[in-house]
Amino acid sequence: MDLFEYQAKQLFKAYGVPVSLGDVTDDADQAQSIASSIGGVTVVKAQVKVGGRGKAGGVKVAKTPADAKIAAEAILGMDIKGHTVHRVLVDPGADIQQEYYVSYLLDRTNRTFLAMASYEGGMEIEQLAV
Repeated sequence: MDLFEYQAKQLFKAYGVPVSLGDVTDDADQAQSIASSIGGVTVVKAQVKVGGRGKAGGVKVAKTPADAKIAAEAILGMDIKGHTVHRVLVDPGADIQQEYYVSYLLDRTNRTFLAMASYEGGMEIEQLAV
């Protein structure tokens, strides 16, 4: 399955998995409205099917709804590794105490699935699999 983050959230929600209250949009004014309805700090995230969004500038923290609009304006239309950003996900910010990263992917070389889990990493988690 090849899903955008917002699509995965919708799928999880449909099956009763708790998800954050954010929403997706293709409009900076709407990003501001979503951030306003969430309240507090939000995160504006490019919706492209490629890793490294954060390093490319496609993930921005917004302290106010006006900041969310500015972030969305900067991200929408951006090129990230050959993928043009057409939508952003506006999600609540979180006070993260501990993170775990899990990745499931198809290992085409070995014709099998590969699962990786780590208490560190995230971006480029594959570099940890030594």
